[in-house]
Amino acid sequence: MIALRAPRLGGAKLVRLAEKFGGMEQLVKTPAAALRKAGLKEDSIAALRQPDPELLELDHDWLARPGCQLLTWDDERFPALLRDIPSAPAALYLDGDPDLLWQPQVAVIGSRNPTAGGKDNARDFAAELTRCGMTITSGMASGIDSTAHAAALEAGGSTIAVLGTGVDQVYPASSRALAENIRERGVLVSEFPPGTRAKREHFPSRNRIISGLSLGVLVIEAGLRSGTLITARLAGNQGREVFALPGSIHNPMAKGCHRLIRDGAKLVE
Repeated sequence: MIALRAPRLGGAKLVRLAEKFGGMEQLVKTPAAALRKAGLKEDSIAALRQPDPELLELDHDWLARPGCQLLTWDDERFPALLRDIPSAPAALYLDGDPDLLWQPQVAVIGSRNPTAGGKDNARDFAAELTRCGMTITSGMASGIDSTAHAAALEAGGSTIAVLGTGVDQVYPASSRALAENIRERGVLVSEFPPGTRAKREHFPSRNRIISGLSLGVLVIEAGLRSGTLITARLAGNQGREVFALPGSIHNPMAKGCHRLIRDGAKLVE
């Protein structure tokens, strides 16, 4: 956990260093001279050598909670599909059932401000996919994401929420009850350490994990400037299937789906 808190060591860079030095634990023990030669800055080396005791205590306290686990990139339990994507995360913080990460998943995603019909479609597709044996993965955002999570649980299945915060944080606050249900019957996932609050730049980053865990991505509704389209593009780059629901030409929330279909996404009815 020490390396995960070090500055300037993002997921992809940390993975490369772990590969170079023989794993996460070995990286922390590597002499400072070798780390400098590998390109690490002094503040990164200092954080590896003398980690912040308060943050270390926070991490240890979090790990002691029931259901909380840390999977590093070199752990055999780390999901294989995710390990193979470009810029794989260096680690996953989990609160819930880690075995779900190995289940076949479909990401159901879409607008934070969907139409009533869009929410109905998200609910119906997530429930039917659940009944077909799929695990529903999404980002626990308001709108389509939260609707899909709730529908999977209501259908008697499980769901995975990939967060743009630490797993001990709930964003948006309106999703507190949903987050608790997912902890009990699914799993909350984040690459960000405990205590990390919501930041705008975290959400595009977490999108690659949503698609990376999944076999395919289903877009329910999305505007032309929706962050959902980022996830769909990442899914295509990762070799995942991309599906989209068409809608009325007068519905601005359908325009993103129509663009995806024009670009090769599979039209779903």
